[in-house]
Amino acid sequence: MSNGSPTELFNGLGSDIPNQPPHSTPVSSGSGAVDSRTPPNTVQAACLACRAKHLKCDGKNPCGRCQTSDSGECVYVASRRGYKGPRRNAAPNPNKRHASDSESPPSAGGDSCPMLLGATVSSAAPPSLPTFNPGLVLPESPATPYTPSGINSLQLYRTPYLNGTNGALVEANSRPQTVPERCIDAFYYYFYPGHPAVLPKEQLLKTAKDGKIDHLLAAMRWVGSLYIDAGPARATFFEEAMRLSYSRDVPKDGYLVQAMVIILIGLDGSCQQEKAREILSDVERIAIEIGLYTRAFATNHGGAIPRLEESWRRTWWDLFVVDGMVAGVHRQTNFLLFDIVADVGLPCEEHEYTSGMIPRPMFLEDFDDQLFSGIDREFSSFAYRIASIRNLGRMMRLPNSGFPNEENVNRIESLLSNWRMHLPPSKRDCLNKDCQLDEMMFQAHMINHACSIILHQPLSQLDSSPAREVTACAPHRAVQSGDRFNLHTKHIITAACEISKMVTYNVPITSHTHFFTCVLTLSSIVHLSKWALEYFIHDEDDLRQQIRLNIGALNKLSGVWKAANNASGQVKGVAQEIYRAKRAQQSNPSFWVGFTQEEIISSMAADEGIMSEIDTMLTSSAP
Repeated sequence: MSNGSPTELFNGLGSDIPNQPPHSTPVSSGSGAVDSRTPPNTVQAACLACRAKHLKCDGKNPCGRCQTSDSGECVYVASRRGYKGPRRNAAPNPNKRHASDSESPPSAGGDSCPMLLGATVSSAAPPSLPTFNPGLVLPESPATPYTPSGINSLQLYRTPYLNGTNGALVEANSRPQTVPERCIDAFYYYFYPGHPAVLPKEQLLKTAKDGKIDHLLAAMRWVGSLYIDAGPARATFFEEAMRLSYSRDVPKDGYLVQAMVIILIGLDGSCQQEKAREILSDVERIAIEIGLYTRAFATNHGGAIPRLEESWRRTWWDLFVVDGMVAGVHRQTNFLLFDIVADVGLPCEEHEYTSGMIPRPMFLEDFDDQLFSGIDREFSSFAYRIASIRNLGRMMRLPNSGFPNEENVNRIESLLSNWRMHLPPSKRDCLNKDCQLDEMMFQAHMINHACSIILHQPLSQLDSSPAREVTACAPHRAVQSGDRFNLHTKHIITAACEISKMVTYNVPITSHTHFFTCVLTLSSIVHLSKWALEYFIHDEDDLRQQIRLNIGALNKLSGVWKAANNASGQVKGVAQEIYRAKRAQQSNPSFWVGFTQEEIISSMAADEGIMSEIDTMLTSSAP
């Protein structure tokens, strides 16, 4: 067996990878089932139908029992004790026809939009499958599996991404769903709104019939499994996604870029950050090699299908934003794609993409010239998200290793302020015209606030040492305390408060990108540093509420993402330390000189209240 890395597999090495056996079953466009990958002439596992009934299976495809019973589905996966396969006679009609792109009806108005993640360049060798590298650590399952309601026989879709129902409650099928199907649905329900590059579900499954995008479906199944209780199938899905994506036979195309971006996002959220960066390095190389950053790519590879052309444009820009997010929150990479001169068209609005009514794309030069051209244009939320991450790239190109002088800081602050001031009325908050959350604008605002903290924190006068243990996303940055709050300190406090307000939108926290975890952590560091001040804070009760919001949001995200679990534990731990230090200070009568008895009682009671909540959170999350 080869020990070659995935990069070697891309280059045609690692020839010991087993080829697909004659009886392998391609992923069904209706079921999203996993391919079996056992060597020919060997029976290493029973099919799911036989295994569910504890019957002997002959390993053929279909096997003898399924053929005798006229079962419509005979699927093999790696042997996992306790796994229950799909019921017999559960196959959908493989000849079911889907509406073509041109026949798709217009969507009923706006719908929620996506939000991006992190990626960047690394010089290290890419990760390998456990089969080829036993040292690879598989992402762990959450301590408590996050099991969303409504992802089984009934589907409550937030958006028309899945089947054009515009949020209606729909009976998915008369039969129970298989685990792979549930994972695909979870992908579209939770993950896709934040990363809307792949084709909408109906068209994607239609494309999947020829078996050429098995690697993409495998990546989608694995990430979808992180949101539900998928059991031992989760590890199988990950192995399948890695093996297919790094197969020597996989075409280097837009679908491969989509699959690898999905995998690296899942790995990053599962605390496999180094491996995620290595995959990012590979996918950036592939995207540049195939010319994904050029205007012509969408036309040349879109088959005159407007929605597919739009998908390729979104694939480039999604990768671009992911690269910037990884660089910004982890501060371990340098946002390589920022320096690529790309002329890809800007993505359209989400409801236009979903409906298939794709307008003629606009470009970055149109966006940059909008104030001076005299032409009134309406740009998409996705475009404002791109503009926001470009400001992060400009900030990262400042000299002095991230500790810029006042002149450079003022220059970048002008970009951040201009981005906010020149937003059209429909983009000034995170709600669309139907008062639903606009995920693209959510992320755009989130990036803007995070940039403000990263830019101003080095020159602020808010001592960061109390939060030095909060390192889940990035290393601690020492900031010395000053005699008074300067302008930079006010900037980071304002941005931290705005980030906390973003928690209050009435949508599942887990539907946001997992990089919201790191932005919440940035906000929490500012809040905790301010709370640790020795003197009385006039807005201390508001500050406590913001700390509560951040910890509660991190707690929710912990159900899916291990990175959020780490950040949550660190923030709670620091909050406890600050509380104990404040209690020690308060035991000195001189601390309360100048305060009324009412202020003293109120402050102590509020501190007791937040610590009681934090203690409860720590107890409930303990293994």
